[in-house]
Amino acid sequence: MDELLAPLQDAFEGQIDFHGQRLAEILSTVLLIISGAVSFVVGYIYKDIHLTLWIGLAGTLFTGLAVIPPWPIYNQNPERWLNSTDGKANTPRVLVDGVKVA
Repeated sequence: MDELLAPLQDAFEGQIDFHGQRLAEILSTVLLIISGAVSFVVGYIYKDIHLTLWIGLAGTLFTGLAVIPPWPIYNQNPERWLNSTDGKANTPRVLVDGVKVA
């Protein structure tokens, strides 16, 4: 059963790296500014507040679709973590007041 659920868990877990977080933040800011500006200009030209709101809503939904799912582009630089040593002899020791602490 774990073999079947592992791919689904990976898909819904939403892992992105630090560079992906920055890219998602920049992308969301730029897309929201562009959609806001376009909706304002179109609404001003056509003198229609409903059109302005619908274009703004469509831009917000598009932005959400672009940045909320964990697309693979957001996880291209994963962090390399150190392996656990499980208390073996090569575990680094810390000295606290002259006493070795795990």
